[in-house]
Amino acid sequence: MRPLLPLFISLALSFPASANLSESHGYAQFGTLKYPATFTHFDWVNPSAPKGGTLKVMAFGTFDTLNPYTFKGSSPVSTPNFLQYGVNELNETLMAGTGQYAPSGDEPTSSYGLIAQSVEYNESRSWVVFNLRPEARFHDGAPITAYDVAFSYNLLRKEGHPQYRTHLQEVQRVDILGPKRIRFVFNRGGNPLLILRLGELPVLPQHYWAKRDFKATTFEPPLGSGPYRITKVTPGRQLVFERVKQWWGANLPVNRGKYNFDRVQVEFYRDSDVAFEAFKAGEFDIYIEHQAKNWANGYNFPAARRGDVVKAEITHQIPTQTQGLFMNSRRATFNQARVREALGLMFDFEWTNRTLFNSAYQRALSYYPNSEFSAHGIPVGHEWLMLSPWRSQLPPELFSQAFTLPQTDGRGIPRATLRRALGLLEQGGWKLSGQRLLNREGQPLKFEILLVNPNLERILQPYVENLASIGIETRLRTVDRAQYKQRLDQFDFDMILMTLNQTLSPGLEQWQYFHSSQVNVKGSKNYAGVSDPIVDQLLERLLAARTREEQLAAGRALDRVLLWQHYSIPNWYLNYHRLAYRNRFAFVTTPPYTLGLSAWWIKPTEKTQ
Repeated sequence: MRPLLPLFISLALSFPASANLSESHGYAQFGTLKYPATFTHFDWVNPSAPKGGTLKVMAFGTFDTLNPYTFKGSSPVSTPNFLQYGVNELNETLMAGTGQYAPSGDEPTSSYGLIAQSVEYNESRSWVVFNLRPEARFHDGAPITAYDVAFSYNLLRKEGHPQYRTHLQEVQRVDILGPKRIRFVFNRGGNPLLILRLGELPVLPQHYWAKRDFKATTFEPPLGSGPYRITKVTPGRQLVFERVKQWWGANLPVNRGKYNFDRVQVEFYRDSDVAFEAFKAGEFDIYIEHQAKNWANGYNFPAARRGDVVKAEITHQIPTQTQGLFMNSRRATFNQARVREALGLMFDFEWTNRTLFNSAYQRALSYYPNSEFSAHGIPVGHEWLMLSPWRSQLPPELFSQAFTLPQTDGRGIPRATLRRALGLLEQGGWKLSGQRLLNREGQPLKFEILLVNPNLERILQPYVENLASIGIETRLRTVDRAQYKQRLDQFDFDMILMTLNQTLSPGLEQWQYFHSSQVNVKGSKNYAGVSDPIVDQLLERLLAARTREEQLAAGRALDRVLLWQHYSIPNWYLNYHRLAYRNRFAFVTTPPYTLGLSAWWIKPTEKTQ
């Protein structure tokens, strides 16, 4: 790769200079960084935490590859909660603090140097330079260079999962300015979020992947650069990670006090009941609870009664996942908003919450629950100005009413709601004939809800029965994870219960969720098939926001438009962690924006394993 250097230098010399340059140990999308250049560790960690011992954890599901970057296969990092444990098969990123890999925990839109020791950018944010640490190494001892960064960018953009093409689409070119210095030039200025997203770019070893088929599934542990390496693989069932001795990044401010276990053992379970029984029996140390009924009634076992297991509810300020029943509007059944709205009216959240969840949840009335980006009330101020050009194209109620969903008393759907649903369906061309809803051609209204978790069947069966009461035939179908992924990638479904990860600073992932360009991109996350020019323009405004206030206004406007188009049936959310763990761990505190398990350690009085 070194012969390419003169070419890139010539590009650099022709690049226009600017008097308004910034160079820093970190980057804040808006405002200023919390931690100065002299900071030694995050406030929520113990910089002197003892190292040692084994952490045993579990993951739901399975895996058929250890390459997390491609379209093919399911890697461990894609299983629920896996990233919470602070171990993964991912390579280190240029910066740490945003994204899901290594969140700073107490700032919403700031990152600090990891592989990069500093970052430079101009006033218009039309380019960014990352200066790499001389000590940064892959696990085989090879230095991490700008050539690896450029290779990673090109490889992920061309052969990686489609999400990388989405995240990197605004990059015009990449200039290698030296072995430890690289610049990304953007298509346009005024793109502060893109610098954060580039900081989240994993840096892959060119000398390793140049000899391998990047698109192929593999159980060979890939060459990494992080605090842990994979030392044992039982395909689909178990992974063992061991802390890297003399790791180059151990004493960096973003890492000090973290990654304290010598060994992390991950067991994969396909059945949550089996997993919980294993936890009760002491097979692993931490259980992140997802079932309200089990949280309410399942912890009266000997270890919990003795205090050997701690049951904790820890509040947080993390935007919770968008969870809902997404309707595939590519299909004729769901291509009218009034029909989608009618189907949503038949979901009785209050009954579900009271009967199945011990009233533990709140109804989600936003695509951004537990977040500043939720569109409460009616649009005002900057948000109103953003939406007003489309007044004639949007529902009039969007400007005059807060978005709400009908509530029940928890004992069934009222007749008024049933009549409203039938009225909307009739407007959409479906008329009740006998016991069935038929269209003008005499075809019945029927569809399938595709699932991957059999535990969801008991939750959704009452919804199926509610639909049947107005003549809609609905089938629940549960398939294995591989088939489920394949069908999602091909958009081969009617309705799915899906979660979309949300961040403290919504950006390019929203493009993948909702932009019209993603409707026909196989493997994209635009599950609902949203193709709306208003949504597209709001996404542009969101990405171009220059202040937090502009970003909030664009996010709320986007939320409001999506809600009033009824692409999904909102489910429920929590604003606290439900966590049970063996009483042999210590930690300083739980920061507001992450669970922070990567900073836990074993109490010195406990024997290490």
